Amino acid sequence: MEGKLELPEGVVLKVEDLVVKFYTYSGVVHAVSKVSFYVKEGETVALVGETGCGKSVTTRALTRLIESPGRIEEGRVLFRRRNGEVVDLLKVDFETLRQIRGNEIAYIFQDPTSALDPLYTIGFHIHETIEAHVGKIPKKETLRRGIELLRQVLIPSPEVRVKNYPHEMSGGMRQRSVIAISLSNNPRLLIADEPTTNLDVTVQAQILDLLEKLQEQYKMGMILITHNLGIVAEVADRVYVMYAGKIVEEGKTEQIFYNPQHPYTKLLLRAVPDPTKKIEKLESIPGVIPSLINPPPGCRFTDRCPYAMDKCRREEPPLIEVEPGHKATCWLLVKRG
Repeated sequence: MEGKLELPEGVVLKVEDLVVKFYTYSGVVHAVSKVSFYVKEGETVALVGETGCGKSVTTRALTRLIESPGRIEEGRVLFRRRNGEVVDLLKVDFETLRQIRGNEIAYIFQDPTSALDPLYTIGFHIHETIEAHVGKIPKKETLRRGIELLRQVLIPSPEVRVKNYPHEMSGGMRQRSVIAISLSNNPRLLIADEPTTNLDVTVQAQILDLLEKLQEQYKMGMILITHNLGIVAEVADRVYVMYAGKIVEEGKTEQIFYNPQHPYTKLLLRAVPDPTKKIEKLESIPGVIPSLINPPPGCRFTDRCPYAMDKCRREEPPLIEVEPGHKATCWLLVKRG
């Protein structure tokens, strides 16, 4: 029998060696391979990387939101609940998991249109989310809460908008409504998948500022999935760089931006336009992500890496600590050491 689960002080989530595979007619897709990371209370952790690197699959697996033909094969997801109890989300019974989803762990999904039911008002969505975890509650009470939440996410005339259906709102308003719904139960952990995609720059900055204030108020941890490295530089405390289902580099935000170690991280940063310089042609990373049905045996970035060696094709590089809290997987670091 497994003993009492524990987490280091201040850590709200710890993922250990998570493996997710999809069993398709074409073969087994190794979508997430031995991914490990942690999130502290009040901390923002960013998962960055190209589309198809496994970021969204990783975060959906945390609360077992992987549908067939997907399967969570290995790993542990330790989560500290509001009452202080530490549970493994991959092993708890479904009723416990249901109490945690949308309540203690909330999601902001990438596409607000598919996240909202067109047959119900925004106010009903908020009422339903609160009632699912609190129990029967008067609609007047959740209506007041809904208006307050919509006001917090900067939706004008929230008293009117709370009674609107999704099709009566713009894409940006729908995105902000999804954010309001996810915050309705003051979650311990917020998983934000491209939360500012449909927002203009001004509102984007205001929403990020709001999330930061809510983190301070409720000691809420946040996992931020984004392609926008400018947002990462502004709001993230630590960064995990993912490539082809693996984490290739991790560290504090300043370490990743000012002292990148993995070739993939360096190329990602070079692809970001610099507004202070006149650039005629943006840099891009040559090639494509390898097939995850038959991933290469060595480093998965080998075919696109300008520094690749024969050893890179044969053997997977170990995770090397470059400086305290800053790690990367690259044979160049081993050679240097």
